[in-house]
Amino acid sequence: MEIGIIGSGNIGNALAGYLTVLGHQVSISNSRGPETLGEIAAKTGAKATTVEKAASAKDIVILAIPQKAMIRLPIEVLSASKAIVVDAGNYYPSRDGQIAEIANGSTDSEWVAKTIGHPIIKAFNNIVAPSLVSKAVPAESPNRIALSVAGDNAEHKQVVMQLIDKIGFDAIDGGLLSESWRQQPGEPAYCQDLNRETLKSALQQADFNKRAANLAAADEMARPYL
Repeated sequence: MEIGIIGSGNIGNALAGYLTVLGHQVSISNSRGPETLGEIAAKTGAKATTVEKAASAKDIVILAIPQKAMIRLPIEVLSASKAIVVDAGNYYPSRDGQIAEIANGSTDSEWVAKTIGHPIIKAFNNIVAPSLVSKAVPAESPNRIALSVAGDNAEHKQVVMQLIDKIGFDAIDGGLLSESWRQQPGEPAYCQDLNRETLKSALQQADFNKRAANLAAADEMARPYL
């Protein structure tokens, strides 16, 4: 597949390496321009490019950037795209600013979908970067880490879930995009290196009434690192 990655941090960098090894045509970009991506391109085998070109990828576009950067994306390109768009980011108010729609109940990826004018699949956000980099294992390995995939298009979810499996992790259906808060910061499923069954249980344990408090606690804990 032709895959564009927007964001060259730990998650985007790791995914570029995995997807290139799998034989996909991968381009990676950041807000500073392709001239800053030489080392990453050499390491991962991905092509350094502009954000606009990465957003134009035919099959999949992965957004691995902070929430506050979403408004600076090439909206016209993304809104017209026929590709699957994956949001791998997480909303932290202390870094991204207060977003009223999210504070009023919208999930962060519902807000992203509205902002860019394109449906979103939520994935790769409930695993810490070091685990993503180092803990991929073959299928059927015991206690294989599982990732949750949420979205409203079942076919698109299946494509992303199959990709996750080939990278080296189990994937489970996390429900509709409106349910993706269950895999966001502060919730039991967030960054815990869970296997398929324990991840399913963690998603179900999430309590909507505690959602705001859980996010606030996670934001406070993460503040020194953001």
